[in-house]
Amino acid sequence: MRPSKRAPDTLRPVSLERAASRHAEGSCLVRFGETHVLCTASVAESVPPWLKGSGRGWVTAEYGMLPRSTHDRTRREAAAGKQSGRTQEIQRLIGRSLRAVTNLAGMPDKQIVVDCDVLQADGGTRTASITGAWVALHDALAWMEARSMIKSGVLRDHVAAVSCGLYGGEPVLDLDYAEDSEADADANFVITGKGGIVEVQGTAETEPFSQEQFDALMGLARAGIADLVELQKMTIA
Repeated sequence: MRPSKRAPDTLRPVSLERAASRHAEGSCLVRFGETHVLCTASVAESVPPWLKGSGRGWVTAEYGMLPRSTHDRTRREAAAGKQSGRTQEIQRLIGRSLRAVTNLAGMPDKQIVVDCDVLQADGGTRTASITGAWVALHDALAWMEARSMIKSGVLRDHVAAVSCGLYGGEPVLDLDYAEDSEADADANFVITGKGGIVEVQGTAETEPFSQEQFDALMGLARAGIADLVELQKMTIA
């Protein structure tokens, strides 16, 4: 039995609250159970120096955890003077995931920065961030389109993410912290609305897992992400 009493193929309660910030061009407060992340998308009239003159735009992301998003206070990375390797890895993942469904040539010389700030963590902060960041990006692009800064069609597809793992030897969907900390294996899946694979991150914590077990995790992830994409569609409707 899972600690949450959920069935193996059941997501935590998920919600996407659009327009959660009055100032950002696009925003979303995403909740995966007790994991809560505020995603804000900001439009900038500039691109990184290496993209200037290319006729392409850019979408990037920054990620951070508030000091009391976990059980014990974590020192702010700004106070420490540098970002952790984990933070850098996660924000690069979020950026790659969003760019995978964005036509960068359709937003020349424009940049969107999506900030994902973890308010409360209970496992799956990166997957929640990606799922909510898509909504924030969608609304920022709609804001630009309404002001004739870009044409329609820049956002090519949905993208969402979910974790899966082997808990007690059984494949389960959407790990919370209690499961993630004791899982035999865990993986993060980033998949588009059309079913394209953007990224898979999988790790065996004890014994190596088999191809059959990986296929079971992939099946759970595809079904879970299909549900998340439907929720995204309902949110922006």
